[in-house]
Amino acid sequence: QVQLVESGGGLVQPGGSLRLPCAASGISGNIYDMGWYRQGPGKQREFVARITTGGNTYYGNSVKGRSAIFRDNTRNTVYLQMYSLKPEDTAVYSCAAAIRTPGIYDTWGQGTQVTVSS
Repeated sequence: QVQLVESGGGLVQPGGSLRLPCAASGISGNIYDMGWYRQGPGKQREFVARITTGGNTYYGNSVKGRSAIFRDNTRNTVYLQMYSLKPEDTAVYSCAAAIRTPGIYDTWGQGTQVTVSS
């Protein structure tokens, strides 16, 4: 019913920044919150950031202080902004939405590859 499409991934130099948009479609009601997760090669999936409908934001420890999540004025797109990127940030970044229950992500995007390397 709800489809999430990420974009903005690619190759970024260390110390650089990027912005990943996640566009949501097919929404018949409000989304409780939306978030970003990532999974690096050989690593477990890791929480990056999330934002509630009310605008409350939460960040994972590994990106806290150098990332920001926000939604556009139509609330159909959520953005993940990251700064001071490190090679350790290399991962597949996936957008997720909690539609039925707050905090439980039941809808996922296909993911976008972010590679931090010089």
